[in-house]
Amino acid sequence: MRGETILIVDDEKLIRWSLKHELSNEGFSILEAENIARGIELLKEHDPDLMILDQKLPDGVGVDMLGEIKKGKWVLPVIMVTAYDKSDVAVQAMKLGAFDYVTKPVNIEELKIVIEKALESTRLKRQVAHYVKERERQNGFCGMIGTSPVMKRVFEHITRIAQSSGTTVLITGDSGTGKELAARAIHFMSDRKDKPLMSVNFSALTESLIESELFGYEKGAFTDARAQKKGLFELANGGTIFLDEMGDLSTKIQVKLLRVIEQKTFQRVGGTTDITVDVRIIAATNQPLEKLMEQNLFRADLYYRLNVASICLPPLTEREDDVWTLAEFFIQEFNQKFHKKCKGITPETKQLFLTHPWRGNVRELKNVLERAILLNDCEYIGIEQLEFGHSPQSSAQLSVSLPPLGEESPSLFEMEKQALLHALEKTNHNQTHAARLLKISRDTLRYRMKKHGIYAHE
Repeated sequence: MRGETILIVDDEKLIRWSLKHELSNEGFSILEAENIARGIELLKEHDPDLMILDQKLPDGVGVDMLGEIKKGKWVLPVIMVTAYDKSDVAVQAMKLGAFDYVTKPVNIEELKIVIEKALESTRLKRQVAHYVKERERQNGFCGMIGTSPVMKRVFEHITRIAQSSGTTVLITGDSGTGKELAARAIHFMSDRKDKPLMSVNFSALTESLIESELFGYEKGAFTDARAQKKGLFELANGGTIFLDEMGDLSTKIQVKLLRVIEQKTFQRVGGTTDITVDVRIIAATNQPLEKLMEQNLFRADLYYRLNVASICLPPLTEREDDVWTLAEFFIQEFNQKFHKKCKGITPETKQLFLTHPWRGNVRELKNVLERAILLNDCEYIGIEQLEFGHSPQSSAQLSVSLPPLGEESPSLFEMEKQALLHALEKTNHNQTHAARLLKISRDTLRYRMKKHGIYAHE
């Protein structure tokens, strides 16, 4: 048995019976519909592999159903049945996405050949679709990794917002939480996905450069303006523009940006002509804009224009369930990138990852693992292979002042106890962190704590 299902939509019962008889003998499962309405119902219920569609039906014409199929995003080839060879109807059907057409009276052998070609084409498309879905599964939600409840809510929010392609969006969250990934997800899940996505980070540009980047400039607008240049808003027309680090934007540029949002128009630097664009604006910030508004550093009217739909990305400390998932993903990524064979991290490292403050969030976790895998060939990453950069808490150094030696100086035993207590106090009694500061293993730390009568902090 072949297993493929064919939907026959034709109002003539005799034709449906004849086609069903011939195609069933070839091993196909057959569904029958006498009109467009019933055909749509069967499409929803069974998701067939191919459709044979008559042009003239009681409740419309076949090309109308082709439009419905396109709207419903069904992926299946459609073979049109027409009364006249190379008719205008057949040409129109092909333009609307029909795979091919046959003419009445139907030559069954010819139809079987067309069906085989159509199904072969669909198999390839479905393999590609399966591959894309598998890549999405491996790479998470549009590149955003997370299975924790808080991230599932974020993904649901992004999905809803993406459906409204004109809504302005404000994304908030600490540095390294994935604001740009969220913006890309919104764009590529929207109906603007085939149009440009342009990005600008305001923290990296001066005020004059920001204005030129956003709006472009006319030839001769300033000394180095030797030719006209289009800005990001023009280049993003029909698509999306991502404005990162909104808190660094000057009030002068805020006024111009507000005009673009309200009127959909702007002028190039040095220009006098209004340019109209259709652009979705996605803004992001790691600064509390409400506080900047209180300090008169951010316009309230712009804030409310931007904050039509909002997404708040949680810090990694609120995504404990995702830390190990992210670590596994990055280990696989850097194994491939650096041709390494790291199998994972040690239990001690895993515990450290779960308690580390991650002030740089996902970006910091990624950087820590990239350094560890690049610089080491170990099978499992231990604490000794980790470098946490310059985060105040993560890279804290243990400093114990030693008293001058003499008759009154403490014994080595007492000094060791003081060092242990100091390390535990500095790390809020986190034994893994304390062991790192003392450059000893956690087992050694526990042994020495027991020797000095120091008990675990409850």
